[in-house]
Amino acid sequence: MTLTFETRLQDAAGRIGRLAVSTADSVIQTPTLLPVVNPNIQTIDANDLSSAGAEMVITNAYIIYTTPSLREQALEEGLRSVVGFDGPIMTDSGSFQLATYGDIDVDTTEIIEFQSAIGTDIATPVDLPTAPDASVAQTEEDLQHTDEAIARAMSMETGEMAITGPVQGSTHPTLRRRAGAAARKHACDLYAIGAVVPLLNSYRYAEMVDVIVAAKEGLGPAVPVHLFGAGHPMMFALAVAAGCDLFDSAAYALYARDGRYLTVAGTAHLAEMDTLPCECPVCLEHTSASLQMASPEERERQLALHNLYVSFAELRRVRAAIAAGDLLELVEQRARGHPALLDGYRRLLAHVEYLERHDRASKGGFFGVSQEAASRPEVHRHQRRVTAVPMGSEVLITEGDCSASGGYDTCWRLMPPFGPVPMALQDSYPTNATLPQDATEAERRMAMDGVRRLVAAHPSSRFTVAHHGWPPSTLAAISSDVVMIDLTD
Repeated sequence: MTLTFETRLQDAAGRIGRLAVSTADSVIQTPTLLPVVNPNIQTIDANDLSSAGAEMVITNAYIIYTTPSLREQALEEGLRSVVGFDGPIMTDSGSFQLATYGDIDVDTTEIIEFQSAIGTDIATPVDLPTAPDASVAQTEEDLQHTDEAIARAMSMETGEMAITGPVQGSTHPTLRRRAGAAARKHACDLYAIGAVVPLLNSYRYAEMVDVIVAAKEGLGPAVPVHLFGAGHPMMFALAVAAGCDLFDSAAYALYARDGRYLTVAGTAHLAEMDTLPCECPVCLEHTSASLQMASPEERERQLALHNLYVSFAELRRVRAAIAAGDLLELVEQRARGHPALLDGYRRLLAHVEYLERHDRASKGGFFGVSQEAASRPEVHRHQRRVTAVPMGSEVLITEGDCSASGGYDTCWRLMPPFGPVPMALQDSYPTNATLPQDATEAERRMAMDGVRRLVAAHPSSRFTVAHHGWPPSTLAAISSDVVMIDLTD
């Protein structure tokens, strides 16, 4: 194979991986960003791309194919001569133009042959992107076209060039899942989730999460997954936690052209900024005033560089969070920066069974910095596993002191959001969690879910739950066979 992928560390559904591209003799650490290089308008040069952190880029083979001067150069001198980048280069096929304008003057056979001829490392067939909210019938018809395009590309003799398998399906999770499974059967080298840009532009992050999770469930856990057209640093942590390994975007350059400055919390307009709140080389060497006074070309270049620096810095934070086992803590922090990101984070936690399948079981710690932490996979895993622990006939689950639990065969701590915790495990991960002192309603409800699971798993035991004034609404769903004691009385 010309492209191999190895997972090194995992947290939630995010992972640190190694993507080896043999045609370029390169190994890329993921998750990472592939900056889009427009062959007609190159805002910054290859040295700038590399200094900002780019190890791999993406460009549009269709633009090169339909621009005579670029086509001639690419065929005579190779793709790297046109792009000016020595590392691995992925090329798109014109599908973006197809989705935008409704038609293009090339088919999969022609564009794959061209990508091979110019020395592309990772090529893409002409898939058919389906916009969000399209009908099921239209989406299914488009998926047939995409499947045929993938099959055609994989059947061609292209030497060592890798082939991308696009995964479409609009906003229908069932169809995204089916498309992922269909693409996987073609044994492509890389898989790319497409047609998410309209969702991102509309801040529909919850639906983006649904799309990613469904596609990943169809593709399976072993393959590298690219999210087409996603490049704003504010959403990297969320998308990685959902399972994406690679991103691409022209946002760094397009936003710079419009005088916009990227941050992990959103986008600012340079003209409205007094201070540049960043430690990148651009922001250390310039002020907002000096950039505004620079020539349009220089201002655009410097802003594009900043936008890349901040993007790659965020991806380094994401990789560090995965290594430390606290990726979801980073997602929680980012989610507080925008309501739509919070929607996305909550939707991700709604896929808790999916997350738990991928999440590693042992980490350094658990920090609960929001009520959403009650729904994290570590909590569900704990509640499921402790049901297998043997119980005595009389069981006390208490927020109080187990040392004064005479008359009971078993005494466990009641710890929101985890629920019942054996005394021997209370100082072990994840129940050695750092949490706010005052439990929220959501954390108490999750704790009671744990009590219900334990009670259901041990029908021959009698349970008593002792709490400090928990409201009736939290306790109402507990079986009437469970004795409830309010320790504040």
